[in-house]
Amino acid sequence: MSFACIAAARRFDDRAHLPLVIGSQRYGWIRRSDVESLCRWPDVFEISSLAVRIHPRHDTCDARTAALAPVIETLAAEGRITGWRNERYAIRQRLYDAPLAWIERAASRFFGTRTFAVHVNGYVPARFVGEAPKMWIARRSVLKATDPGCLDNAAAGGIGNGIGVGDTLVKECWEEAGIPAYLANEARPGRTLHILAEIPEGVQSEQIFVYDLALPRGFVPENQDGEASAHWLCSAGNVRDVIARGKMTVDASLASLDFLLREGAIRAKDCAGIEALFKPADE
Repeated sequence: MSFACIAAARRFDDRAHLPLVIGSQRYGWIRRSDVESLCRWPDVFEISSLAVRIHPRHDTCDARTAALAPVIETLAAEGRITGWRNERYAIRQRLYDAPLAWIERAASRFFGTRTFAVHVNGYVPARFVGEAPKMWIARRSVLKATDPGCLDNAAAGGIGNGIGVGDTLVKECWEEAGIPAYLANEARPGRTLHILAEIPEGVQSEQIFVYDLALPRGFVPENQDGEASAHWLCSAGNVRDVIARGKMTVDASLASLDFLLREGAIRAKDCAGIEALFKPADE
């Protein structure tokens, strides 16, 4: 058994992209095919054959935010940025760094800026020694902006403006699966995944905090916000199969594989390459 999601998480060709630079550091990646569309804003970007640099005259977070806003609105109107969320994401390298600018969430893939997310492996512990736990998986609503109708973890979501990992976990557990806060707070951290991949919207550069949450027997997840259409309790073998068939999102597949590996429900040799994903892509 092999898992295409592992290779997909690092399917990236830096020769096909230019770095997005602020000051002297790279904060994103822009497809070369999209760079020409930015030449209309010489007051916002300094563009060379080596990089796209946000003009140094925009030297504060507020100034960069204001300069980028009309660019993003225009690109969205032209269809170059899709899946508008009306949600602000920060440009930064680490989750708790001060933001360099705030941009519309949908624009993070166009500019290839780093995003952060939480994925929760909801599971029911095994009854007997040697038995694998069962996992709750969800089907994403067909109305979702990304990966509509695909299978997903019990709960997952991006970390937005002013919200930390723990608060996002509790929020998403309730909204996506009806898991109350007192249960969600029992989640235990798995490992942290680092994705750098070319996707239709641009570049996904994302850090995913994986958590495991044991759910009581008899508890049935129930979506609250319309973002999931159903949940199923599946055996470890079923989860392996849907991952192998590419029916689950890449992010959720990797979070599930991390859990199954740590539980001994899958062989390490079947997940060749996954260990590299637990290190930042630029190290």
